[in-house]
Amino acid sequence: MRCPFCAHEDSQVKDSRPSEDGASIRRRRQCEGCGARFTTFERVQLRELTIVKSENRREPFDRAKLERSIAIACRKRPIEPGRIERLVSAIQRQIETSGESEIPAKRVGEMVMAGLKALDTVAYIRFASVYKDFTEAKDFEDFAGTVAEAGRE
Repeated sequence: MRCPFCAHEDSQVKDSRPSEDGASIRRRRQCEGCGARFTTFERVQLRELTIVKSENRREPFDRAKLERSIAIACRKRPIEPGRIERLVSAIQRQIETSGESEIPAKRVGEMVMAGLKALDTVAYIRFASVYKDFTEAKDFEDFAGTVAEAGRE
């Protein structure tokens, strides 16, 4: 593992343990070059996953990108980081266990929308504004109205 501080090629594992969610292994490492310590996480990847974007563009599934998108929607909301991590892990598990190696981006977006709707309505509306490409204030108003109606039922 390359050191993030000095880019030395070798590091030594000092401690390994399961992460809090049990879906990855947390490793504390020490660089053999500069002696700095850092943490890495290892996750099981069942198969190479490809996201099919609009116009049939394809790109590899990127957990970090999914995590960033959800974190942006949840910014400045009273949501614990662990809940965001569990949502990302749940979506990734759904994708991996679908049995498909190519997943439409639209399906991933719908999974995120469903997860955020259960997590926080403001984050849900924020994500929807990008996902559904809101262009004016009326789009927000209409969508927020449907969310409010669903909450009353």
